[in-house]
Amino acid sequence: MTDFRPNGGVTPYLSVDGARKAIDFYKTAFGAIERETMTSEGSDLLMHAQIDVNGSPIFLSDFFPDYGFPAVKPQGFNLHIHVDDAQMWWDRAVAAGCTVAQPLEKQFWGDIYGQLTDPFGVTWAIGQSTEA
Repeated sequence: MTDFRPNGGVTPYLSVDGARKAIDFYKTAFGAIERETMTSEGSDLLMHAQIDVNGSPIFLSDFFPDYGFPAVKPQGFNLHIHVDDAQMWWDRAVAAGCTVAQPLEKQFWGDIYGQLTDPFGVTWAIGQSTEA
């Protein structure tokens, strides 16, 4: 097996209800590349998975309440994607099923920026630098 694990920095680790469905959704909505998946022994639940979005790794798993990891809603964070064509990324994510939390538009600090919520409750921010 190829080792795709990051060797530095910070990697978000999402626990979602339906990690396999989330991976498939992220492929459509954000062009994710699936790197690895590991199922829990005796089930179809994913105990660990890795995708890459815009060149950065994201780890995922299903919830495992029997092992102390109960289902909870994501809160207090967003996953920011900084890109050269925010409108393309935005349109693809909305078409896939994300809902608009904050419209994509030019902000007071000069960047194009907006926020979306995916069907798993995760908030994604899409940003693009603009010339001053």
